[in-house]
Amino acid sequence: MPTNPPRAPNCLQCTHFHVTWDPAFPRSCDVFDIKSRLMPSAEVYAATGLHCPSFELKPGLK
Repeated sequence: MPTNPPRAPNCLQCTHFHVTWDPAFPRSCDVFDIKSRLMPSAEVYAATGLHCPSFELKPGLK
């Protein structure tokens, strides 16, 4: 069972985060298959009460 991180991860640093061409829903997450105006991690927290368990740091970032 994954542990709940102490705070929401920065989606901009995640390999699963993408910017879409849809101005109404400019942010997306491949893992949860969502598009949103908010950061996907905020949507995951609102839906589950847990911070994103699927965060993976993009290669080359610290």
